[in-house]
Amino acid sequence: MTSPLAAGLAVAAAAYVGRYGIVAWQAFKARPPRMRRFYEGGFQATMTRREAALILGVRERTPTDKIKEAHRRVMVANHPDAGGSHYLASKINEAKDMLLGKTKGGGSAF
Repeated sequence: MTSPLAAGLAVAAAAYVGRYGIVAWQAFKARPPRMRRFYEGGFQATMTRREAALILGVRERTPTDKIKEAHRRVMVANHPDAGGSHYLASKINEAKDMLLGKTKGGGSAF
């Protein structure tokens, strides 16, 4: 037979484990979503298709609509009117033009 003290300790231990599990689950659900990592810079003198794809966060052979969507997403985060850098905005635009075939990689204006 189990003594009342051992039974009480078992119930208390189960309650603490249950509480810990609930708190851990709530912390897991409340954590912020994983942030996507963007190209950190260190730009080359003349932009290549590979660098342009890294800047926009797409593959080199991405369809036109996906390139435009990625350009818009990155420009919203880095637009000069919203406190972003003019240099970064020009690089983002250059990357879009490179991937869409509107430029031959003549270099940046900066």
